[in-house]
Amino acid sequence: MPTFSPEALEQFAASVFVAAGVPAEHAAIVSRSLVDSNLCGHDSHGVIRVTQYVGFLKDGKLTKDSKFAVVTETPAMLSVDGQWGLGQVQAFTVLEKLWEKARTLGVASGTLRRTGHIGRLGEYAEWAAAKGCALFATVNSHGSGRRVAPPGGVQGRISTNPICFGSPTPAAPLVLDFSTSVCAEGKVRVAHQKGGTVPAGWIQNSKGEPTTNPADLYGDPPGTILPFGGEQTYKGFGLGLMLDALAGGLSGGDCSRPDRPMPGMANCVVFVLWNTALFGGSENFLQTVGGLSEFVRNTPLAPGVNEITLPGDPERRSKAARRANGIPIPDGTWNPLVKLATELNVPLPQESTGGAA
Repeated sequence: MPTFSPEALEQFAASVFVAAGVPAEHAAIVSRSLVDSNLCGHDSHGVIRVTQYVGFLKDGKLTKDSKFAVVTETPAMLSVDGQWGLGQVQAFTVLEKLWEKARTLGVASGTLRRTGHIGRLGEYAEWAAAKGCALFATVNSHGSGRRVAPPGGVQGRISTNPICFGSPTPAAPLVLDFSTSVCAEGKVRVAHQKGGTVPAGWIQNSKGEPTTNPADLYGDPPGTILPFGGEQTYKGFGLGLMLDALAGGLSGGDCSRPDRPMPGMANCVVFVLWNTALFGGSENFLQTVGGLSEFVRNTPLAPGVNEITLPGDPERRSKAARRANGIPIPDGTWNPLVKLATELNVPLPQESTGGAA
């Protein structure tokens, strides 16, 4: 399993995108986003996606020069058609426009349809928190990616539809970002590429039987990922269903439907941005939310527990460790990247000997 510094991996990914015809500015945005996901420990949203994105670009399913069209705009909202541009480029452009609205109005909401996969939602919450804003975000798979079955079902009906909330604090932001399924599909794909297994309770095969073999998810017929909260409760699936409805319905895109291919290549997106300065005031917000965070973090510990973890802590710890020691890339992810780089005549990055370059 080769290991790379984040700088080397980011430069390599950007070079691959540029060689595939993506403008350098856009390649830098997407590569930075993917490597940041690796740094945070979410390899399912990291450079494993490079070959997928380039494949969609080669097939003409995504456009190399990301442009979008504003469908509807008011002082407080924005509806955008992404015209199948690269997701991270589109999403950050929409957020910048929403920030300009929220600066004066206090709140702004936006949707984005027909855009490529926008990556880890927590990244956008961190961006918002740095501007003193709270954020709600969700996506669906634009009608595809039906990996999650309803309780009692054996066929997927919705995608893994993540939900994200972010909030600034006086210290590091609170960032809650999770799939409404037990896990993101990409985490099963990572295990599949490693030739390993997944934890019990993650997936079931096409007959509805529990399995730990990730290959069962990608069989013919395919298996499904279980909703979070377990298959005996409708909470996880119900939340995922509502997010699918909001993302597809509000954006003017698609909700999950039977005539869409698998896997999904795109997202419908919903963002809501709150400027804390214009509600209760940024100073009060930071003081009260900071106090809440510390109150929770200082909870008396049960036997055998060393500390209380808040949303966003695991990602920050992973980022610190991987900046120091490098980012390991499983062979199942790395070998397709090597093949793609060879086809595009892109030099391979130098492996890390431990620590950032």
